[in-house]
Amino acid sequence: MLKPLCKAMAFVLLPLSISAQAYEIEPLGDRLYRFIDDRHRSVFLITDQGALVTDPLNHAAATWLNNEIKERFDTPVRYVVYSHNHSDHIYGAEVFDNPDTTFIAHRLAAQDIINTQAKTVVPDVVFDDELKITLGEDTVVLNYHGPNDGRGSVSMRFEQQKTLFVVDWIVVGRMPWQKLWSYDIQGMINSTRAVLEYDFDTFVGGHADVGTRADVERYLAYLESLYAQVTDGILAGKSLDQIKQDVDLSAWSDLPQYDAWVGLNIEGVHERLMEESGMGWRSDLVGEHTH
Repeated sequence: MLKPLCKAMAFVLLPLSISAQAYEIEPLGDRLYRFIDDRHRSVFLITDQGALVTDPLNHAAATWLNNEIKERFDTPVRYVVYSHNHSDHIYGAEVFDNPDTTFIAHRLAAQDIINTQAKTVVPDVVFDDELKITLGEDTVVLNYHGPNDGRGSVSMRFEQQKTLFVVDWIVVGRMPWQKLWSYDIQGMINSTRAVLEYDFDTFVGGHADVGTRADVERYLAYLESLYAQVTDGILAGKSLDQIKQDVDLSAWSDLPQYDAWVGLNIEGVHERLMEESGMGWRSDLVGEHTH
């Protein structure tokens, strides 16, 4: 049963044992599971009325997961929910395509899937701000928080499990991806602030580790510091090389990939500010970095 609500959602995944393909299912507790395919993660929920699956990832991974759900739980997949429009997360949905399964996405993600002729199942149900899914005794709330990564990227909140699932724009236990390609940095900050208003204990991302609310708060603090320091450097008329020398993010130096990616993170924010925010075109900002 679907109920339009007002901004919230959650995903579920079944962690299984490692197979020859290195797929893995990990229990998160209370019938919620994390599914792992190499660097990608999704979640799924098992209820007495069927399963809810989030991002299928790709054809091979989805085939394996579908077989595991049938064999381990002997239950049909009732819902497949897309986190956003990126193919590395939403391909493989055809594995679950049958008349009893409903496919769900944000309106912008669905629009992009149709316009780009993405090789996945076109959503049956789309929403704008919030959608509530009730399956058995469980409730999953999907929310759109504005731009962050890709198009139509949403948070998914599993209310009974107090678990939040977000793909790409929140990552815990690792640095943000290299030069933050495709990210709206300010949008990521806005969206992360928004989800921290929700009641959740466990965080699951589309990559990297499972974490806690405190891990998400720390991730937000990193983004805010990165963004503010690069902005201040541009406003002070510094070159990119100067900014990279002066920005201090050492409080997060324990994160995996810090040494390899911190400079790239700075470059990525600098590019977004210069191009998307138009700081490179502003007549009040003079120096070699302006157009």
